[in-house]
Amino acid sequence: MKAISNPRWPDDPFAAALMPPPKETEGERVKRVQEQEEAARISREIDEGLLETKKLIERRRKATKVLLLGQAESGKSTTLKNFQLSFCPSQFKQERTAWRSVIQLNLIKSVRRILQVIQDDWDHIGPAKPISPIPGFSRQSGSLVGPSSGPNSPKTGDKEDREPILTDAHRRLLMRLSPLVSMEENLVNKLFPHPPDPKEVSVRGGTNWKSYIAKLGKERDQKPIRPRSSQSSASQEEGTHILVTFKEDIIALWNDPAVHRVLKRRGCNIRDMSGFFLDDVRRIAVQNYEPSDQDIMKARLKTVGVEEYHFVMETVSEGNGDWYIYDVGGSRNLRSQWASFFDDVQAIIFLAPLTFNLNLEEDPTINRIEDSIMIWKAICSNKLLERTAIILFLNKMDVLATALESGLRVKDYVISYGDSPNDVPSVTKYFREKFRTYHKKLSPKPRTFFWHETSVIDTDATGAILFGVREGILRYHLSKSDVI
Repeated sequence: MKAISNPRWPDDPFAAALMPPPKETEGERVKRVQEQEEAARISREIDEGLLETKKLIERRRKATKVLLLGQAESGKSTTLKNFQLSFCPSQFKQERTAWRSVIQLNLIKSVRRILQVIQDDWDHIGPAKPISPIPGFSRQSGSLVGPSSGPNSPKTGDKEDREPILTDAHRRLLMRLSPLVSMEENLVNKLFPHPPDPKEVSVRGGTNWKSYIAKLGKERDQKPIRPRSSQSSASQEEGTHILVTFKEDIIALWNDPAVHRVLKRRGCNIRDMSGFFLDDVRRIAVQNYEPSDQDIMKARLKTVGVEEYHFVMETVSEGNGDWYIYDVGGSRNLRSQWASFFDDVQAIIFLAPLTFNLNLEEDPTINRIEDSIMIWKAICSNKLLERTAIILFLNKMDVLATALESGLRVKDYVISYGDSPNDVPSVTKYFREKFRTYHKKLSPKPRTFFWHETSVIDTDATGAILFGVREGILRYHLSKSDVI
């Protein structure tokens, strides 16, 4: 092939670098032009990517950032769900399917807990003498024992704690429901790969679990003829199948008065535990179950590590509708991670559940309110947070009311409460003033004390509170920026 002559090299070294080489053939020229065009395309993509990254960084810098803090099971995740429902309802709706599996696992976990309590009671006390004839399992009555006035009903007095209550009928029910234990662990491992605790409904922060579960739901809906076409989508159906299969036995277990007496005797208050759905078995244990907003609020999913949530406001208009909310695990061994977020947030929502009669699960020697106050003192005194709005949620007001109505006295758990009235307004005021005092005393600079009484599973009331919180955060941030 004839070579193409090359003109004289110019004096400009950059122009010389771009000139074709001497004696370049036509084939070499075509290849060189193609390589130059590809290099130019890659360069444009890099420039566009850098520009887009710069825009995202700037947008994130201007976004509102909120940190949710509080001990484990204080209501952080439920507050986050309320925030999403109030301001990003379409996103909340898209994730509804993902919560179905969590709710089903919460229900199975409650049943497993009852089975364990029954087994413990059986091991320590033994069975009652079977009523003759031994009552069989009755789906109509939902009870496994005879009338409470029968010869084997528990006796009042000091011997009640040692009185055998359970019969062989309960043993048979225990055996029928025992497969749930292994099924639960297998289901958790399939739906949430590599969970931090296979025996707990839990996820690691940053795993984007909702998108994963929602994808399984779409696979199920798109392939109704072959629902077990993939192991993952089949796993999601497995939870529904388990509950439908064991539904009547679960209802019988929960409706049995003897079981409730055993739970009370063993100090197990299932109703106060997160993720309680035993009152809704008939509604949830069906093939076409779809979680309600209230179901999602009640669902319990343990977060291990830090989870970042990005919201774009849908229901309100503002200059920059981007919000980043950080849900940090509340377990005591995770609190060292909190400080790394302190210098980049405009507000902290601190949840302090008024469960005065409960202790920490990870350290049963520490009262929950005592622990909340210790955390609160550390946050208020932190100099990194001197320009940060700290908003206190006195949470679980519904649980507080139930505890007081049951006859529990605050002074039996909090000695300093003394003989003050044992009612909701008085108890709430006492703890509110405790938090207010430390807020004023320990803050590096004077700042406003923001507080709300909440029951975050109440979506309507909490939604109204969050609208006010949002406005307060924005105004506080602007005032500290000398804008207003």
